[in-house]
Amino acid sequence: MTDLPLPAPAPAARPWYVSALLALVAVALLLGGVWVFARVRSPFPFYGTAYTPPVAAGAFSGTDQNGQPWTFHPGGTGRTTALFFGFTHCPNICPLSLAYLDKARQALPPQERARFDIVLVSVDPERDTPARLKEYVEFFGQATGVQVPEPALSQVARDYGVAYQKADVKSATDYQMNHTTATYLIDASGHLRVLWDYTQLPQVDRVVRDIRHVLENPVP
Repeated sequence: MTDLPLPAPAPAARPWYVSALLALVAVALLLGGVWVFARVRSPFPFYGTAYTPPVAAGAFSGTDQNGQPWTFHPGGTGRTTALFFGFTHCPNICPLSLAYLDKARQALPPQERARFDIVLVSVDPERDTPARLKEYVEFFGQATGVQVPEPALSQVARDYGVAYQKADVKSATDYQMNHTTATYLIDASGHLRVLWDYTQLPQVDRVVRDIRHVLENPVP
């Protein structure tokens, strides 16, 4: 009878803590890769959501709060603009957005503040007359309120990816508006660079940091 070789001993089981450590290393490498990829696409660590790559902002025209024709020419003035869409009967989101954007404006050094604009485009042109927009925006600081009539407003909204519709309609003049809550930061060369949700705006220092970077680094 031929002697058969003894089976090789089974490899020792890997201790649980070694497996856990390897898993943590793998997760760290994955997250590190994601971070590097994000930084390559947008080297500046924006607080808001960066447009990567930046895209050209749309031009549009309307009537400002002084009843004067007003046209937005992205890149045509050499100024940086925080643009958002709202309405004067808004119970919370629009007042908060205007108030915190003005806090950010005031926090800029004077020479940068002079090159920064805040613009509110009304999604409720039926009720938001220039006179009402003037009273509203000036209560919160320095901003430009713009009335764009339909159907031009629908096209402007599409250009910026904004949705809006009437809600809780009680009568022809008593209703609310559901609308996109983003604020769009447009650089001096006319490119969309960052957007913030209104829930981010209370972090004024971080918003200011985004603004200052865009002010000093427009797309060539």
